[in-house]
Amino acid sequence: MKFTGKTAIVTGGSRDIGRAISVKLASEGANVVVNYFSNEADADATLAAIEATGSGKAIKVRADVTKSEDVAKLIAAATEAFGDGIDILVNNAGGLVARKPLAEMDEEFFNHVMQLNLTSTFLATKAAAEHMCEGGAIVNLASLAGRDGGGGGAAAYATSKGAVMTFTRAMAKELGPRGIRVNALCPGMIATAFHDKFTPDAARENVANSTPLRRQGRAEETADAVAYLASDEASFINGANVDINGGLAFS
Repeated sequence: MKFTGKTAIVTGGSRDIGRAISVKLASEGANVVVNYFSNEADADATLAAIEATGSGKAIKVRADVTKSEDVAKLIAAATEAFGDGIDILVNNAGGLVARKPLAEMDEEFFNHVMQLNLTSTFLATKAAAEHMCEGGAIVNLASLAGRDGGGGGAAAYATSKGAVMTFTRAMAKELGPRGIRVNALCPGMIATAFHDKFTPDAARENVANSTPLRRQGRAEETADAVAYLASDEASFINGANVDINGGLAFS
């Protein structure tokens, strides 16, 4: 119960990795704010999963975290429900949107992917940090794509995640003197709806077979790593972009 009495916000917390993170933090005693945007049913399912753990408390908050006014509402809902302090922020919201090679990308698409993955992280970090004090922790979700450029048609996504990695380092330097740690995870192939939608089965099988552990990762394994980085057990880890890919690639 390492997070008893602490408040955590998980952007994009209603499904897949976000759901696993929300449930994990709640199972360790945290009060969790589950952010969602388009699918309230998923958010309800996450709240039900949290309730089933018998630990922590949770609320759902609809907000488009690419918009500053919505982020402000998210923070206000969190402080109204659980008090002014925010202890943990997990910037999980994001997505690939579509696989498009350079010739098929226009400015609108590129900017949309950047807003979804990078701007959302910036806005939530800026807003939440105002309510954090010493001992606070921010965990960003980057990607292996941010290190290696991503798969086919993922240039915009990979670029945005590389920027998240750099933003993580910058915020670790800026917020560290206040006792706030900022780290990121760089997941490889994790078995989620993300890859169900964007990655063909043959490609997923090829990646799994190329991974030393010979499998894809699980959302729960990513959540365990987030919980570690957010906890006092990682109290001297700051500015790290931690790989979680089964040995597929090394930084």
